[in-house]
Amino acid sequence: SSLSPLIFILSPGADPGSTLYKFADEKSKDIASISLGQGQGPKAAAMIERARDAGSWVLLCNCHLCVSWLPELERICEQMNLDDTDNNYRLWLSSMPSRRFPPLLLQNGVKMTNEPPKGLRANVMGSMSKCDDRM
Repeated sequence: SSLSPLIFILSPGADPGSTLYKFADEKSKDIASISLGQGQGPKAAAMIERARDAGSWVLLCNCHLCVSWLPELERICEQMNLDDTDNNYRLWLSSMPSRRFPPLLLQNGVKMTNEPPKGLRANVMGSMSKCDDRM
């Protein structure tokens, strides 16, 4: 359902952000993102609330850098219900593996991995393919 977080389990060198932005653009979805860190929790919570009302998407990047706030994110997710949430809303998370990641978020979420290309040439070619002509 729209209430299940979509979780990217990161590996070194993999960045699903640009692919997700492209996917959102193809689906004509608005996506707001924030890189979590010290003091970013309240901003992320406000973004989630706005997106739930508007039916847009939120990407919370680097959740592993803000594990002290993740219990609050877990509480926010637990309190959501379909009656108060636009059906187009989606919460995307990215995190390196962490033992402190709340188990309930993992259990209720859809987990995905994004492996980096193997080798230097494949990695450079992959990065270059994500650049647009305006650069």
